[in-house]
Amino acid sequence: MTVARLIAVTTSAEAAARDRAAIDSGVPSRALMQRAGASSAAEIALRFRDRIRDGVLVFAGPGNNGGDAWVVARALAASGVRVRVSEPVPASTDDARAERELALPFVEHIGGGDTKPADAYRGEGVVVDGLLGTGSTGAPRGPIAGAVADLRSIRERRAAIVALDLPTGVNATTGEMFKAARCDLTLTYGTLKRGHLIARGVCGRIVVLDIGLSRGTLDDNAPLAIHAQWVATSLPEFPADAHKGTRKKLAIVGGGAGMSGAAVLTARAAWRSGIGMVKLIVADESLSSVRKAEPQSLTAAWPRTSTDVEREISAWADVVALGPGLGGGAGGGSRALVERILSHYTGPVVIDADAINAFSSDVNGLGKVLYQRPAVLTPHPVEFARLTGSAVDDVLARRFDIALPLAKHTGAAVLLKGQPTIVTASDGRRLVSASGTPLLAAAGSGDLLTGMVATLLAQIGDPLLAAACAAWVHGRAASLVQRGKSARGFTLEDVLAKLPEAWTVRGDPTRYPVLLELPDVTPRKW
Repeated sequence: MTVARLIAVTTSAEAAARDRAAIDSGVPSRALMQRAGASSAAEIALRFRDRIRDGVLVFAGPGNNGGDAWVVARALAASGVRVRVSEPVPASTDDARAERELALPFVEHIGGGDTKPADAYRGEGVVVDGLLGTGSTGAPRGPIAGAVADLRSIRERRAAIVALDLPTGVNATTGEMFKAARCDLTLTYGTLKRGHLIARGVCGRIVVLDIGLSRGTLDDNAPLAIHAQWVATSLPEFPADAHKGTRKKLAIVGGGAGMSGAAVLTARAAWRSGIGMVKLIVADESLSSVRKAEPQSLTAAWPRTSTDVEREISAWADVVALGPGLGGGAGGGSRALVERILSHYTGPVVIDADAINAFSSDVNGLGKVLYQRPAVLTPHPVEFARLTGSAVDDVLARRFDIALPLAKHTGAAVLLKGQPTIVTASDGRRLVSASGTPLLAAAGSGDLLTGMVATLLAQIGDPLLAAACAAWVHGRAASLVQRGKSARGFTLEDVLAKLPEAWTVRGDPTRYPVLLELPDVTPRKW
């Protein structure tokens, strides 16, 4: 099977550099605009074939994003659609002015800079936001701000809103939002932008279209967004003669007093991810409850000596997951337990939850006990901040880049949870998983992910691939549960129940010119 290439997740500057590289390689800038507009018009006609019967209203801004909008308007009008174009600010670039002149004979033009945007809407089924592109920063001003306000009002009147490149008012690099209108579809070109994934809630369905930027692609080590086809080819198949040893053995160390549920969830996710054997190593007080909850798993008490570690873990496990429900904190018993295990067990590990918190503000200490073994750290932003001594706001603002020093220093792959989830390898490679829904924003969700990561780490051996595949399938399971419904009414048990289907990943190629498509995480009920 041919694997579709992974799509870069870029900043505004990186996206602009790709445009320049394509132009420098011989692709005229206006040709890129025409490809973007024509492919966008085709997607609008395909996805909203019923709604465009009521006409299309296009908001065209002054720059090249507005030029794209004029191309969309002309292409739809040429196919017989009634199109009107509102131009809050006149076109200001040569390419945009040229496309405007070509489109004007075929569309109804609504004023230049003096017409109020609120006068524009006449019940069209689709409204196109082509006001500002990826280079815009800060809040929209003047007539553009008025047009954005009108887009918000139009949305309440049940029109479908389509953004070209990204919704106006969303910063392409930071995802900062300035009263952007919630879109049903965002059509973007060549790459995903970081802002799409951070401001996912206002982008709707996100579709990346090929307009020929690959001819001048730069090697800037940008993060890459993974997709179903990539995951399908990365997951190992079980041989026909597989046995429980082939599928590997996982030891889960956690389950402190009153917190055995976290370890149980980790075990259940591992079972549903294809592990061969599980041993739950928990506090004495938790043994009884864990045995009742997980009869298919082996159990043992936390090791008190090196001999215990050798017998229960080193001589048995192919991978160890440390942390689910471990309890304790920095300087407490949990750290001593983690260090005791990692000083005698030298195999692959997943460090999660309280095992991360045990090394609060001590990255050096964590790096020392990991000592170049295959490892994955799975912090959420608060745990990451505790470990590195960072501010949580800084972690969120720099989520695509902030794990690079930690991964390099510890030698581990760092899976920074969130929407999106970014996995950073010690060599600087970064993979981005944009699957998932608000259903996963619940206690215990990370425990499921730990069991999935640990299973794949044992079976694949590559921390980056194991973490990225597990994160994507974890998110896909939540999407399969919701299927366009609200997250209310579902639990993590529903996510567990969907894991068998989620692991059955189909690698069907996308339809050209679509390079990548991300579903709407909060779809509108028309």
